[in-house]
Amino acid sequence: MEQTIKITAEILQHDKASCKFVVEKPLLPDGFIRFRDKERAKDSPLAERLFALPGVLAVSISNNEVTVTQQPPVDWRQAGPRVGAAIREHIQSGQPAVSEDALKTAPAEDVLRLKVQKFLDENVNPAVASHGGYITLMDVQGKNLFIQMGGGCQGCGQADVTLRAGVETSLRENFPEIGEILDITDHAGGENPYYTGHYPER
Repeated sequence: MEQTIKITAEILQHDKASCKFVVEKPLLPDGFIRFRDKERAKDSPLAERLFALPGVLAVSISNNEVTVTQQPPVDWRQAGPRVGAAIREHIQSGQPAVSEDALKTAPAEDVLRLKVQKFLDENVNPAVASHGGYITLMDVQGKNLFIQMGGGCQGCGQADVTLRAGVETSLRENFPEIGEILDITDHAGGENPYYTGHYPER
């Protein structure tokens, strides 16, 4: 009997209509793509499968993460398992997640997100990790970045200093085209606010 593919889900703090599903297997290694409508998803098997679910408005895929946006209001405890089942079915099909044509025609917003994520992974998070923290790029909307802090950066009194004086300066030096950099971490939401809204998808 084939082992069940593990998937966890996290509702986005800045957009409750969107939920990020983290899969134990990579779906689009070293890549990022966003599908804003069903037409854009044509010929991309995983995106097509997800858009076939009721209420799905947008899908983004990055490495082993799939973020799904649904028509609000959303009960993710009902919608989440349906998304998880669709992802598992796709993996078991052996098909690629995204078509080559879709990757070649990715908009500038998606290209920016991929570049910024690579920069965070290679240059920022190794330094932040020395303090027991990490910084996640949650979203890119237009030229604005939505960043969330975790680990030792949660609730830290120096978090704003770290973001503004350190991370933001580095990002702006390397990506002068970006607009606002927004810290969406709930620093006051308990001992581990980064995990607020997190639940395992079964």
